[in-house]
Amino acid sequence: MAPIPFLSLLLLFSLTFPSSSSAFEQQQSPLLKYHHGPLLKGNITVNLVWYGEFSSTQRSIIVDFLNSLSNPKTTSSLSVSSWWRTTAKYRGGSSSVVVGKQTLDDRYSLGKALKTSQLKVLAFKYGYGDGKAVNVVLTSADVAVDGFCMSRCGTHGSVQVKKSRFPYAWVGNSVSQCPGYCAWPFHQPVYGPQTPPLVAPNGDVGVDGMVINLATVLAGTVVNPYNNGYFQGPAEAPLEAVSACTGIFGKGAFPGYPGKVLVGETTGASYNAVGVNGRKYLLPAMWDPQTSTCKTLL
Repeated sequence: MAPIPFLSLLLLFSLTFPSSSSAFEQQQSPLLKYHHGPLLKGNITVNLVWYGEFSSTQRSIIVDFLNSLSNPKTTSSLSVSSWWRTTAKYRGGSSSVVVGKQTLDDRYSLGKALKTSQLKVLAFKYGYGDGKAVNVVLTSADVAVDGFCMSRCGTHGSVQVKKSRFPYAWVGNSVSQCPGYCAWPFHQPVYGPQTPPLVAPNGDVGVDGMVINLATVLAGTVVNPYNNGYFQGPAEAPLEAVSACTGIFGKGAFPGYPGKVLVGETTGASYNAVGVNGRKYLLPAMWDPQTSTCKTLL
């Protein structure tokens, strides 16, 4: 299972990295090794389990993001689909994402404190799919999950049923529990340089933070679905396509500073990617296997 390291982990780098963008970017060029396992390529269906209370607006922010990943009509270099196309540079070609079933569990069928084993129950409660589906559990702001805000902001993994393995993922809304950890840079960090937070592009610190973490786990799921794909470090706590580039959103990033991004003239909101329905998002850097660097849209 691959947890998302805290986005604020980059703040720890200030203890060892000089505060200059060139030095930071040079040190932040990891090498993800391929461990000869299968990747998720081709057509991939993302099924969603909304656990807890989400408004229709909150759901639309996330669904629009997912619908933007493989949208053929958005070819701009600043599109969400342009960001996702970096996954096609890994072995096996492209991964085309479509949104599948959506299930609402707003009555908290398993309570408001979940264990990892219960996340798996929720993920596969409505079926396993064909092995090319990723079941994603999204928990609302009032749901506590084992390790949430302590060691992870989300996670992905898989379960084995007979001879087949089925991937799943989870991301939580951190706005009322740890926005300084899991919704940075839309909230001031708990530790490290206290730079002013950015304005969330969709006006929702928790859900815009979820988009960052969802982007992280989806990319990780595609390139390392069964803990034997692309990663660096130990398999039980790997650095993957996006988590290897923690805290970088634009050029010139350094500890406590996400890098140069775009700012809306009327809203003051920060973003670096445009999706369907005019949505704007802030997406993290992704490791490019062709250049062995952390690639941003800006």
